[in-house]
Amino acid sequence: MTARRLWIRNPLAILAAGAGGGVVVEGSRIAERVPSGGRPSLPVDETFDASRHVVIPGLINTHHHFFQTLTRAHPAAINKPLFPWLKALYPVWDKLNADAFRLACRLAYTELLLSGCTTAGDHHYLYPKGLETAVDIQVEEARALGIRAVVTRGSMSVSERDGGLPPDALVQDDDTILADSERVLSLFHDPAPGAMVQVGLAPCSPFNVTKRLMRESAALAERHDCRLHTHLCETLDEEAFCLTTFGQRPVDYLEEVGWMSPRVWLAHGIHFDDAEVARLGRAGVGVCHCPTSNMTLASGHCRTCELEAAGSPVGLGVDGSASNDSSNLMEAVRHALMLNRLTYGAEAVTHLDALRWATEGSARCLGRTDIGRIAEGCEADLALFTLDELRFSGSHDPLAALVLCGAHRADRVMVAGCWRVLDGQPLGVDTGRLREEHTRLAHRLFGTS
Repeated sequence: MTARRLWIRNPLAILAAGAGGGVVVEGSRIAERVPSGGRPSLPVDETFDASRHVVIPGLINTHHHFFQTLTRAHPAAINKPLFPWLKALYPVWDKLNADAFRLACRLAYTELLLSGCTTAGDHHYLYPKGLETAVDIQVEEARALGIRAVVTRGSMSVSERDGGLPPDALVQDDDTILADSERVLSLFHDPAPGAMVQVGLAPCSPFNVTKRLMRESAALAERHDCRLHTHLCETLDEEAFCLTTFGQRPVDYLEEVGWMSPRVWLAHGIHFDDAEVARLGRAGVGVCHCPTSNMTLASGHCRTCELEAAGSPVGLGVDGSASNDSSNLMEAVRHALMLNRLTYGAEAVTHLDALRWATEGSARCLGRTDIGRIAEGCEADLALFTLDELRFSGSHDPLAALVLCGAHRADRVMVAGCWRVLDGQPLGVDTGRLREEHTRLAHRLFGTS
C-alpha cells in the first residue's frame, strides 16, 4: 500500500534551507522540501495550510528525570545547591510507587510534547521496592502517546553506608542492575533508523555507583549497540568527591572506566578545564546542556562553544522537574540562548545556535542521523508554532521571535508523520484530569503536612 503524501504548505517560516514552500511528508518521513513559490514534484493526497505557522524540526530532549515532576517546588529542597538538594529529596523519593511513576511519566511526556518535543529522553535511576519495572512503564506510556523515546536504565549502587550519597533503600546491587539492563535492552531497544523506542544505560554519577558497574555497563552497551549516559562535572562538590574518593578528577575517572567514547553523552558537563574539553572532543563524547537546572541550582555554565569547537556534540535537556520545575524544552532553548550570551557575548551565540542544540545537536548526542533536521529521508518529526499571542506582537523575524519572545507551547506537533498535538491539545490525553490525578498523588505521597 502506498503511503499517503501530505504537503505542509507555505509556512510563515521554516527552519530548513530550500523549503520556503513547505515540506511533503510521505508515511513517517520527509519526502521533499518545496522551494518558495514551488509545488511538490509529485501529486499529494492532502494539503495543510501552514501560513500561520513557524515550522521547526521536532525538539529532542536528552536529559530528564520524569519522576521528579511529583516533587516540584518542594519545601525541603528549594533554594539549595545540588548535594544538599539531593540529600533533602532522597528521603522523600523513597515513597515513589508504580502508580505515581506512571502518572509522572505521562505528565512529563505530555508536557514535552506540548513544548514541541518529539523525542523525549529520560534518565531514571530510582528503584525503590515495587518499582522494578520502571523502564517497562516508561515505554508503555511513550507508545500510548506516540512520542519517540530514549529511555535510559539508570542506577545507583553505592549508598551512604558505602560512602555514597543516597540512602540504602534507593540503591540496588550491581548484579541486579546489570541483569535488568540486559532484560530491558533485549525487550525494548531498537537500534534501527526510525526507531520509536531506544534504551540506553545510565549509571547515575560517580558519587553513587561502583567502577565495576560503569565498566560492565560499557561492555553491555557494546554488545547491544546502545548509548551510555551519566551525570558528570555538574558541580564542584562532585569534583571534590572524585578527588577525595578516587584520587582523580571526574574526566580521568571517565577514562579509567572505559567511557571516553562517541557512544557516551554526559549530562551538564560544567566544570571541565581546557585540556579536558580537548580530550572529550577528540573522543567524540557528547554533552547535554541543561541551562535551566544549572541556573536553578547555581551549578555553573556549560562550556558549549569550546566543547563544540573541540568536536563534542552539544544537545539540550530540561533536566529533572524538581531542579527545573518545568518540562518545557522550548523554554530551555530560550534559557540556553540567554545564559550562553551572558557567557560568550551577544554576537557569539544566536537563536539559531540554541535551536540547533535542541535539534541536530541533541540528535548527535543520541547517535542519530534520522531526526533533528528537516531534510529528505529524515523522520517527519515537526513542531509548528503560531505567533498569535500578545508576546509576539510587533515581531519581525518569525524564527527569532520563537526564541526571543518566549514561545512555550506548540500549536501542532507531528511525530513519525502522525499528528500528536492539534490546536494546542495532545491527542488522547485529558490534561485536566491528568493534572488533578498527578497533583493528588504528589501531595498524598510527598506532601509535607
